[in-house]
Amino acid sequence: MYDHILFPTDGSDGADAVFAHVLDIATRHGATVHILNVADTTRDSVTRIGGGVVDALAREGERIVDETADRATARSVSTVTDVRQGGVSETIAAYAEEYDIDLVTMSTQGRTGFTQLVLGSVTERVIRQSTVPVLALHPDEGSLRYPYRTVLLPTDGSACAEAALDRAVTTANTLDATLHLLSVVDTSGLSVHSDDQRDTLTAQASRTVESAAETAGAAGVDSVVETTEESDSVPEAVAAYTRTRDVDLVVMGTRGRSNLSQRILGSTTEQTVRTVPVPVLTVSESGSDDTSP
Repeated sequence: MYDHILFPTDGSDGADAVFAHVLDIATRHGATVHILNVADTTRDSVTRIGGGVVDALAREGERIVDETADRATARSVSTVTDVRQGGVSETIAAYAEEYDIDLVTMSTQGRTGFTQLVLGSVTERVIRQSTVPVLALHPDEGSLRYPYRTVLLPTDGSACAEAALDRAVTTANTLDATLHLLSVVDTSGLSVHSDDQRDTLTAQASRTVESAAETAGAAGVDSVVETTEESDSVPEAVAAYTRTRDVDLVVMGTRGRSNLSQRILGSTTEQTVRTVPVPVLTVSESGSDDTSP
């Protein structure tokens, strides 16, 4: 269960579009939503001009969090509001630690000042820095369904994928959802003559999925689907799977491995967050616990 959910907002259309989904989660779990606006005082344009601009950013921030809190109140969701100054992603990650936040919820699009913000900026940096799970929501996803009925865990058997498995299992149990386990054999680095290596990787992927299914079954998940695929693009394979299997949520670790090489955020996880048409919950190794959406 969630007790405290953090919703950083800049008042953009993107942030506003996903807030109803955040309220759906909070309502189900009886959670308090922390509504945070960060006045980015690290930008050159702000530091050069000084106090007047900072004050204007703070006033705008107060307006944003108050209006957002009013929407929560209308849904009988309790809130805490705050406006802080500093670097945006660093402040969000620090706030989550300070207040023992269970889940950070963020739109993948927003603005900073008058500049359009895209994934690869604030949301990406928060995912990199946060020890708290981050739920990335696309404002153009249309109607977001909650509670989730179909949860997908792409797994490569890495330690961080195991942390994500814990979260995915708890999510499936809490929401009585079907858990899909997918291991994609990355063929992009294989030569056409490397049949032995392909067979080895396929067998490894099968063992990974089977092991994850055993863990899920032992934890009480009633419905588990196991799939192993080959693709020269793991993110594209995951995105295609979400569309064909009507997936509501993807759960991923922020680090993993590709074949025998360590894969860091910036490749598979980042590209998956960018491309899948559903919410993505990212989990670091240190962010694994029994709390779940």
